[in-house]
Amino acid sequence: MELIEQIKTRAKAYSEEFVAVRRHLHAHPELSYQEYETSRFVQQKLREFGIGFEVIATTGIVGIIQGKNPESRVIALRADMDALQIKEENQVSYCSVNDGVMHACGHDVHTTILLGAAKILNELKGEWEGTIKLLFQPGEEKNPGGASYMIRDGALENPKPVGIIGLHVHPGLNFGKLSFRKGRVMASADEIYITIKSKGGHAAAPHLTADTILIASHLIVGLQQIISRNNNPVSPSVLSICSIQGGHTTNVIPSEVKLKGTFRAMDEAWRFKAHELIRKLAFGIVESMGAELDLLIDVGYPTVDNDPAFTSSNWLLANEYMGEDNVEETELRMGAEDFGYYTQVIPGCFYRLGVRNEEKGIVHNVHTPLFNIDERAIETGMGMMAWLGIKSGL
Repeated sequence: MELIEQIKTRAKAYSEEFVAVRRHLHAHPELSYQEYETSRFVQQKLREFGIGFEVIATTGIVGIIQGKNPESRVIALRADMDALQIKEENQVSYCSVNDGVMHACGHDVHTTILLGAAKILNELKGEWEGTIKLLFQPGEEKNPGGASYMIRDGALENPKPVGIIGLHVHPGLNFGKLSFRKGRVMASADEIYITIKSKGGHAAAPHLTADTILIASHLIVGLQQIISRNNNPVSPSVLSICSIQGGHTTNVIPSEVKLKGTFRAMDEAWRFKAHELIRKLAFGIVESMGAELDLLIDVGYPTVDNDPAFTSSNWLLANEYMGEDNVEETELRMGAEDFGYYTQVIPGCFYRLGVRNEEKGIVHNVHTPLFNIDERAIETGMGMMAWLGIKSGL
């Protein structure tokens, strides 16, 4: 039997086993950097499969599977493990038992798929060349991103992979389909924290203080020109102020107003130029209107930049496994992913797995209380990941 058929046969045979794995993980979500039970569960599964591993970045895991001629090629496969602070509203038997915490971004699916792929890869290790590193990563949902800690602790060294592959569930893409994109595919994401301060005062005497509410209004509007008049319009970028906190009644000018927002870009050079423009404009407006300013730009995840050649080769492999009609080009997304850290170090390919099924009502987006998947995508995902692990980089 050809190797591709062996993978498909095993993925189908193990599908029920790994649906159960996914349901266990879904029912027991843990927040970023708190994935202790999840990590222990993954470690136990790797032991059952006979796969060696080490624990890094507190809850992160790096597994190693060696095929024939293990030094000939090294490929890394990555999954994230953390959940979100969301109260689940799905009425399913495997609903979260941790109140207010939910796998609303599909990381339970990603972890399950990598475990399933690992079992297949290990059973077939006499059939393929090279070494495969399995990266189970904490903290994708929270700055500074667990990927940065995995890299810090040596996940991409000894041996160093020639490339890294990751996937993400896509609730806008039907079950049975994948999508790829070469080059930039997801934006950088930085958090903006602003505090405007004055002595405050009576609303009937605004001339005796700096009006922090008015200043905040000017600043929110002014910040938009950072994008509209400084960024190249063909390069996507977003600056959104999403929180305003200040004041408590009708006749008091507050001494303090706090703003929170996000800045996103597809171009790393523009990203850091924009930081300077934000600082210059914010201090200019606030100080010219008589108030003081505290400003923090918390630098977050970089752009996810899929290596064109590496992604093209994986795209062709996906066509071979899935059929060309089931592999699409994914859209640019201004969402962020700390997979971008990996793509700054080695060639990366981050692709999408369709999980949508309108007939079953599985249509809700990630980061919502009703997010769910067509669980048949697990068979597709683990078979596809195993196939890419075996064939990628050759």
